[in-house]
Amino acid sequence: MGPRLQMKYFRFLQHQHLRKSLIIFFGLALLIYCHAPARAYVLPGPYILELMTQNLGKGKRLLVTQKLVLLNDNPNKNTIDLSETLKYIFPNTFRSDILSENIQRIHVLSRGRALTVIDGKTSDEAESRYDHYKDLLLFRSREMLQERLTHLGVDTKVSSIGRFQGKPAYVLGAQYPDETVPQVWLDKNTFRPLRWIITSQTQQRLEVRYLQWHKLEKTWYPMRIEFIADGNLVREIHVENIKVNPSFPKNLFDIEHLKSRYPQAEPTASVGQDKKESTNEIQKTIEDFKKIYKQ
Repeated sequence: MGPRLQMKYFRFLQHQHLRKSLIIFFGLALLIYCHAPARAYVLPGPYILELMTQNLGKGKRLLVTQKLVLLNDNPNKNTIDLSETLKYIFPNTFRSDILSENIQRIHVLSRGRALTVIDGKTSDEAESRYDHYKDLLLFRSREMLQERLTHLGVDTKVSSIGRFQGKPAYVLGAQYPDETVPQVWLDKNTFRPLRWIITSQTQQRLEVRYLQWHKLEKTWYPMRIEFIADGNLVREIHVENIKVNPSFPKNLFDIEHLKSRYPQAEPTASVGQDKKESTNEIQKTIEDFKKIYKQ
């Protein structure tokens, strides 16, 4: 083989090698391009909240009747079933009424102020963390909801994609699969809430799950809500009826009016740490209700 022929053959081999290298390079680039965006790009937290508030519906008011079930892990005691009525005025006004033979409880949230009345006395604790489940359903303004979640420890600037019960979900407040910090999970397709994990350094972990979503007159609402404390189901809500856009008397949400009607309760006596740790969820609930339920 002559020098010229050898040179042509060498250039041919170089060309073939370069061609194969380019094919491999572009093939890998195409593979990365096809798969990376779905995994790497996540909608910003504020935009996720905007879509959530928009997709819950256009109703201005809701009247919800439901059964609140307080579960007990002690087999010698029965669960407690309470009838509860909720009144929503979107985007920031709410009232809950529980009325039974043993207890009367009123909880009102109006324009950032909260008040709880138990057995005719204004409670020294305006809200408990069990009251917060309604926040995701009430605040139909992205700015209001974002402010509320931030106040409760959810970093709304952080968002990721995870899976809950086999379905893709947006995780707001944490990088999936971290569940050690406060976070809200939304269905990736509908943007309806799935779960809210509430954590703190001083209280046990509480998880709220929003289940069985139902649409009524272009408004979505969960027909079942579960409360899980440290892995144990401690409360359930079963919605019985929903009315869209009923009329409500304004004084039902007037906190100053309620304060004038109900006197301030005496401060609750402190309880020893050992007793607090041994108290189960039902006993804690009874303490919250000023021990109206008698053993």
